[in-house]
Amino acid sequence: MRGAPRPGAWLVWGTVAFFLIFLAGVVGSVVVNSFAVNWFDTWLPGGWTTRWYGASWADFDLPSVLAVTFQVAVLVVAVSLLAGVPAAYALARRDFPGKRALTLLFLLPIMIPPVTYGIPLATVLYKFHLAGTMTGVVLANLVPSIPFVILVMTPFIEQIDPKVEAAARMCGATTRAVLTRILAPLLVPGMLAAGILVLVRTVGMFELTFLTAGPDSETLVVALYYSVSAAGIRAQQQVDAMAVVYTMSMLVLLVVALRFVNPTQLVTQIKETPGD
Repeated sequence: MRGAPRPGAWLVWGTVAFFLIFLAGVVGSVVVNSFAVNWFDTWLPGGWTTRWYGASWADFDLPSVLAVTFQVAVLVVAVSLLAGVPAAYALARRDFPGKRALTLLFLLPIMIPPVTYGIPLATVLYKFHLAGTMTGVVLANLVPSIPFVILVMTPFIEQIDPKVEAAARMCGATTRAVLTRILAPLLVPGMLAAGILVLVRTVGMFELTFLTAGPDSETLVVALYYSVSAAGIRAQQQVDAMAVVYTMSMLVLLVVALRFVNPTQLVTQIKETPGD
């Protein structure tokens, strides 16, 4: 017979329940208010409407903002994979002086707050007339994204036995054939995991995008900030409708990410073939 739960277990479950209830209350109040005609001192709004979503769609030019967000995210993912995968392969397969220091350098943009290097980075981009453009936003987001891809892909590549590549070369395979026919199929799961995680990270990146974005290069998270802080009188329901759009966008990306990526195991284990 199982014993009664310990006080520590009750404390943990109580903390988790409190957090979930608090989170549900905060998110629920925003969602409810986005559909409210007015809501002051009552438990429920005085009426319901969807016009705030139409107002946000028109006032903040959401189609253009969503298109910019998609373009920035796709470009950042593509460039991060093109630069990060070869660098991860070099770190996984080669030993050279300063390797540990270089790995630590890759960790810095991920570990420290983005604003600490975002302001100097934005200053440099403004100096070269890149800030305020799509190119500037993409370059700024690449600073943490490429190291992130490298750190995800390096342990994945290390699990691939170098003997597989050596055997292919002994059989006469060229370097191109080894890369395209041997390594590429094995690296696809890791590249997919890294790409999706970078996609989610880029869409939610506020500091670097805010410091380098212009009127025509704002992503959804920056547009949400401006909807709150912009001058003029704006209904809170309209701002909450904008927040719901952003939350739903992130939720869709999260569902897609969890569909392809196991959060407890970013690296796919390579199964050994029979007879090895």
